[in-house]
Amino acid sequence: MKNTMEYKGYTGSVEYSDEDGIFFGKAQFIRALISYEGSNAEELRQDFRDGVDDYLAMCEEKNISPEQPFKGSFNVRVGRDLHRQIALEAARRGVSLNSLIVAALEKETHHAA
Repeated sequence: MKNTMEYKGYTGSVEYSDEDGIFFGKAQFIRALISYEGSNAEELRQDFRDGVDDYLAMCEEKNISPEQPFKGSFNVRVGRDLHRQIALEAARRGVSLNSLIVAALEKETHHAA
């Protein structure tokens, strides 16, 4: 992903509004809204960090767990035929369906990097 920044495990988008003359963004991969803006890159970066810190402080104050961007599982919908093919291939290799999918995703993401 292009035009992002990282802070304390959170990823923030970086966008620019020519009309308003400001940089802006929001935290990605979580449902909670952490938005920020700045007139230059450093202001944007600082507002993002402040937003994340405020979110974490609010969670602590309310005694709730902050959302984590990735929990390590997700659902993928595939057609019946592909599901069958994948299950048969996993069985042929003597591995679980999950292990086969993880290996394929790791191969694809390392290949793309």
